[in-house]
Amino acid sequence: MTTYQEFFTQNEEHDGVRFTWNVWPLSRPEAAKLIVPLSCLFTPLKERNDLPPLNYDPVLCTRTTCRAILNPFCSVDYRAKIWICNFCLQRNNFPPQYVGISEQLQPAELSPHYTTIEYTLMRAPVQPAVFLFVVDTCMDEDDMTALKESLQMALSLLPTDALVGLITFGRMVHVHELNCESMTRTYVFRGTKDLTAKQVQEMLGLMKQQPNQRPLPGNPNVPQQQPNTPYSKFIQPVSACDMSLTDLLGELQRDPWPVQQGKRAVRSTGAALSIAVGLLETLYPNIGARIMLFIAGPCTQGPGIIIDEELKHTIRSHHDIETDNVKYMKKAIKFYEGLGNRAAVNGHVIDLYSSALDQTGLHEMKYCPNYTGGYMVMGDSFNTSLFKQTFQKVFAKDHKNEYRMNSGATIEVKTSRELKISGAIGSCVSLSQRAANVSETELGIGGTNAWKVCGMYPNSTLSFFFEILNQQQPSTQPLPTSQRGYVQFITQYQHLSGFKKIRVTTVTRNLIDATSNLPTITASFDQECASVTMARIAVYRADTEEGADVLRWLDKMLIRLCQKYAIYEKDNPGSFQLTDTFTLYPQFMYHLRRSQFLQVFNNSPDETAFYRHYLLVEDLTQCLVMIQPILYAYSFNGPPEPVLLDSSSILPDRILLMDTFYHILIYHGETIAQWVKAGYQDLPEYENFKQLLQAPVGDATEILQNRFPMPRYIVTEAGGSQARFLLYKVNPSQTHTNYGLGQALGAPILTDDVNLQTFMEHLKKLAVSTST
Repeated sequence: MTTYQEFFTQNEEHDGVRFTWNVWPLSRPEAAKLIVPLSCLFTPLKERNDLPPLNYDPVLCTRTTCRAILNPFCSVDYRAKIWICNFCLQRNNFPPQYVGISEQLQPAELSPHYTTIEYTLMRAPVQPAVFLFVVDTCMDEDDMTALKESLQMALSLLPTDALVGLITFGRMVHVHELNCESMTRTYVFRGTKDLTAKQVQEMLGLMKQQPNQRPLPGNPNVPQQQPNTPYSKFIQPVSACDMSLTDLLGELQRDPWPVQQGKRAVRSTGAALSIAVGLLETLYPNIGARIMLFIAGPCTQGPGIIIDEELKHTIRSHHDIETDNVKYMKKAIKFYEGLGNRAAVNGHVIDLYSSALDQTGLHEMKYCPNYTGGYMVMGDSFNTSLFKQTFQKVFAKDHKNEYRMNSGATIEVKTSRELKISGAIGSCVSLSQRAANVSETELGIGGTNAWKVCGMYPNSTLSFFFEILNQQQPSTQPLPTSQRGYVQFITQYQHLSGFKKIRVTTVTRNLIDATSNLPTITASFDQECASVTMARIAVYRADTEEGADVLRWLDKMLIRLCQKYAIYEKDNPGSFQLTDTFTLYPQFMYHLRRSQFLQVFNNSPDETAFYRHYLLVEDLTQCLVMIQPILYAYSFNGPPEPVLLDSSSILPDRILLMDTFYHILIYHGETIAQWVKAGYQDLPEYENFKQLLQAPVGDATEILQNRFPMPRYIVTEAGGSQARFLLYKVNPSQTHTNYGLGQALGAPILTDDVNLQTFMEHLKKLAVSTST
């Protein structure tokens, strides 16, 4: 018999779906008592090797208020060629092309194996992808040279039919023409003015008509281009402007305006981004496009200003935000949020590539990638392997040699009549599509059953929240003891090849009476999914609420969960016991409370925005690593093994490898570090020591190759300054206050933080107390 854990894993691999609860209560009051909301983590484009190529349109339910897609859970009458929709029970005739189907000859979408299926719409016009580079020129020479090399490398990795454009900015904003053979021409804008899309259109002489992208007759894969249209001078096919753009990038100079001592460079980031958004929404509305913004410092003039020129005025910190000592922040957030919304409405993605030693304004600009599904990359310099390798991975391909980036996606959620959709959390915006299955109770981005996700990748994961309806039935009918609820996710997106695709995932779970079958519901709890879901809700709330309030809410929910599902005697903490399906959940909540997502001390607002961004977009496995990092130990006592994220794991004769998603850290214990300094690894008789040192490096390299963005790679030792990255993450079971008591091993941590053991003791007391 399959265990629930195997069931969770199979569902994730097969459909990209993990539910917090995998058996659902029949009524709304019972669902409200679950504590952790009924929700799922959904990865729409989960990589699958076995999906059949379906080059035709899906079959829809004929009821106008339903329009669900034919799936394996539908009842089918093969003789009459009729199917009954499992969402609204409408009887539908199969279209003429299904005339030959039978129980032995089923179409792929009715096969129980294909609860997830993908259609390629051959009749939709093929649209090329658009890439608009927006480049900051206020940086030093080394950074400028490295960035130009990376951009030239990007041109060689783009699809040949892709369209590209270039905008550069410093004190002024330059929109470059790309169709000039003999001389370069640019349109120069003042960086102090906020221009509307109409003004940009008029100043650049753009026609209002949309570009003609209809397929050429006889070859549906090659879009038709009209290079003589007025707007083509700014956005050109790579194949046509590769040489001229490469030369243009090669000649690109640093911003010529002098920077006085004690002042910052004058940078018009907001104006440049506004012009880029206006340019694309005029030329390519509802066509997949990416604005790739490269910044080396904060915006210091014009719309979206983050800090002024004076270096004596420091950029805002978390303390300044708490005390409301932020002159420009609120206005800047409103400005960039507006740009993010404008881009999202047109299906355009905004990527932020920030490389500077100080903050660049990611905190204010976070809504641009958060609303549009863009990348957010933060580093110290464009001249580091960290940035270069991360940027190269943007254009990575999958096992089918297809680009991983897709654009212009929409996700619509259909539910059977027992369910309503409350909202979503992730890199998306609402399509404001009201329907009968939209709940009045909103959690996350609600009030709709469809969302737009402009940039989508195989690991893009959203959280969806559901509400159970009361079963209003006549008293003459007995309440059913068991039935099924259905959810269908319909994801439409533009593949980078230009084709429109629809991926349909249909899932079902049992509904049972919770009053008499609570143990069955309890056994179906997915604590990993629940931990990530609660972390996302907490981070979503932390954007608008005080940090202390969010922590109190998390604590309250954890205590209520323990009170409901733990086994204990009233007022007897010693009797407290959690079942296997809940044992890891308090541990995840402990690490979440201590994490950089909620504890902003010692992090800048930019770093916090960067960390939170990836918690809201990555898949379940990576989110768990962010919440509770993985720790591996390497020693002479045996093969590498996972060890507890605890100070007791830090031993002198061990090497530790810690993966926090953002950092990969190799830590040499005190004895190991001394042996390295003595050079034992270079002596032939200590070959096994050399191999021990190499083992974590090989494992770290493998993680680095598969991770986006590239994590920071740190090698440190006991007493080293960067050992702090390890020490602040582990559970401080030994601190300066209790070290040496008993026979405890490990390293003492200098902290006043409560350790996991004390946290659990407090939790048990509060959970069993009759007064709470």
